[in-house]
Amino acid sequence: MKLAGKHIEKDGSGYVVVRPEDNEDMWHLYNLISEGDRVRAQATRKVQNVSATGSIESHRVRLNLTVTVVRVDWSPSTSTGDSADPLSSVNNTQTAAIHVAGRVCVENPHVKLGAFHTLDLETNRDVRIEKAEGGWDSVALSRVEESCAPGSGAEVGAVICGEGTAVFCLLTENMTVILQRLEVPIPRKLATNSAAHEKGLTRFYANLYASFLRHIPYASLTLRAIVIASPGWVRDAVFDYIMAEASRTGNKALLGARNKFIKVHITSPHVHSLVEVLKSPEIASQLKETKFAREGIMLDKFFKMLGSDEMRAWYGPDHVALAVERGAVGTLLISDNLFRASDAATRKKYVGMVEDVQQKGGEVLIFSSMHESGQQLNQLTGIAAILTFPLDIEVVEAEEKEAKEEEERRKREETGELIED
Repeated sequence: MKLAGKHIEKDGSGYVVVRPEDNEDMWHLYNLISEGDRVRAQATRKVQNVSATGSIESHRVRLNLTVTVVRVDWSPSTSTGDSADPLSSVNNTQTAAIHVAGRVCVENPHVKLGAFHTLDLETNRDVRIEKAEGGWDSVALSRVEESCAPGSGAEVGAVICGEGTAVFCLLTENMTVILQRLEVPIPRKLATNSAAHEKGLTRFYANLYASFLRHIPYASLTLRAIVIASPGWVRDAVFDYIMAEASRTGNKALLGARNKFIKVHITSPHVHSLVEVLKSPEIASQLKETKFAREGIMLDKFFKMLGSDEMRAWYGPDHVALAVERGAVGTLLISDNLFRASDAATRKKYVGMVEDVQQKGGEVLIFSSMHESGQQLNQLTGIAAILTFPLDIEVVEAEEKEAKEEEERRKREETGELIED
């Protein structure tokens, strides 16, 4: 994402002008826009002109509109494409969309003030986001800085395989982009039809190889690893076929990327198994500096603690807030979904928790709900914490209750309302 302009006041008000360039940038943009913001972007509006004779002419004009945001909707990537093979499912183009609905708040010759309009935000077009006092908090500003940093392309390509199935993915810092789902029926291997089984396998491998060349940027310098994951033996056979075809066709770039390939065992050939991939030792060692790999490792650590050291593994907004107040949080795991709360007070609460943990030397991991790990965290209330020392939830809650009762008693004494027994 390109930063075209920025002016932030000390009170957290101000604006930024950004230009999204790909789907990941669109996801950042979706997380930056909140209800009540003023958003300015290019729009198309139908305009009617009435002539002197009373006839009405309608035409569309392209103009810049500024709206006060009422609602923001995210449309996931839509896929288009076709394939020469009717038995395979191929998706070539992926585009995400953001729809910002609101009322026009800046006068325009074609649109009345207060008129309702929906801006359809697109890549490679400038968007101006203006927030009121306190709107540009630490989380929002960190996202602007992160999204505009250069070199945030895909770092992992993944092929999740089963017998006759494959899912091609790219993993960026904030998104898991599903590029294609491939399905080729393979007859069961029986003594009477072994030839049909082998023919089906060959067809599957040929389709998979063609799709791999089309979707995985194996020659890219930013791509750190290419994962081939599957249950059973499939990953070995797929890797061997890809290397054999690269050698046969003289694909030097693919042969040169051989050291990027990592074969990983998973329990099921589905996209959600990417969580298993990211926490595997092979991937963890190679991608230890990447944000999403760190998230996968820490989420796995949290789940293990739930079973073995539950007094150091807390989750849920209320419980985690208590742990933060006591300075016990070593690592805070929080979903970006929580910062999109329509209630400003709710967002402020979570931002305060993030800042509190950081000020006390703790680590904060903001999970993207466009990654499998983020979706798992969302199923667990969207917030969890690994504590630096064990705390018993029941004891802490009892102490909090006692403290509140004592505070209420003190207030009654101050106002002379305490009635002695």
